[in-house]
Amino acid sequence: MACWSAENATQAYIRTLKMGNRVKEPDVAEFVSALAAGNSAQLMVEVCAGTAGTTTLALVAAAHQTGGRVVCILRGLDELHASEDALGSNADYVEFVIGDARRLLMNCYKGADFTLIDCNLEDHEGVFRAVQAGVKHGEAVVVGYNALGKGSWWPRSGSKTQLLPIGGGLLVARIPAMAKVGGNNAGGGGVNGAKRSRWVVRVDKCTGEEHVYRITSP
Repeated sequence: MACWSAENATQAYIRTLKMGNRVKEPDVAEFVSALAAGNSAQLMVEVCAGTAGTTTLALVAAAHQTGGRVVCILRGLDELHASEDALGSNADYVEFVIGDARRLLMNCYKGADFTLIDCNLEDHEGVFRAVQAGVKHGEAVVVGYNALGKGSWWPRSGSKTQLLPIGGGLLVARIPAMAKVGGNNAGGGGVNGAKRSRWVVRVDKCTGEEHVYRITSP
């Protein structure tokens, strides 16, 4: 991934603010657009649990700044039609794809440098693993939104992960490209019986306190 660009981040942030008539959660949208643009992302992929909306607009704003592409993976035709209606003219800047997110990320969108995942997806952890396995070179940024209380975890060690109290919770990870343990995709077993580990994030619903655990297994 390219070096951080403060100018791109600022311009994308401002562009997202101008979309305020459509944005219901500007704090999330502004953060996402600034993060994607600041990293000069060229291939931005969003995996939606339902209809595309504010977060998709954030990626569109970033793409205007970086000259990148925005791909939105949806579950079916109903979500597609609803997304096109919700985004209006901005839908023209989005490549909508219907299908299994894990398969698409592994086969069609390997090497995406910015991936946005709705943690309301039933299999969001599997989608995370598919993204991790597809990192080809450099470093990729993966952001999970609606992450609070979802117990999202990152099975590959070496990634830098933060859970931010923005909106419904943003889980931000920078994942370096590295050889996969045992030649398998992320989360696979170790070589010659070596141990593997994963990080688990839990948030106390009453206090909001974040707890991070490292689980090691043979």
